[in-house]
Amino acid sequence: VQLQASGGGSVQTGDSLRLSCVASGRTFSRHAMGWFRQAPGSKREFVALIGRNGSIGYADSVKGRFTISRDNDKNTVYLQMNSLKPEDTAVYFCAANPGGPTAVVRAWNYWGQGTLVTVSS
Repeated sequence: VQLQASGGGSVQTGDSLRLSCVASGRTFSRHAMGWFRQAPGSKREFVALIGRNGSIGYADSVKGRFTISRDNDKNTVYLQMNSLKPEDTAVYFCAANPGGPTAVVRAWNYWGQGTLVTVSS
């Protein structure tokens, strides 16, 4: 599975962005999909996930502000980010996992190249 993330940019506090991640291949619907982020000098951390059956999970830091969704017909997973804060500044990565959805970074098999989100105050 190859993943291509896009949609990052530079915004101000309170703005919104929507990230997209397109997957290659015919097995997208059989993969859990996730979004992770990595701020400068920090470890990669879980943001949101959506399972093969549509089950969803979020990091506490983004609950109520971010929404993950998937379109299996388009092989695409989205991350709608509202009410952005400076602490959301990071490179955002999408990931795919043929196993169950998990917040454990090292459990994910496939990674996209990342898209930078910068939120200024």
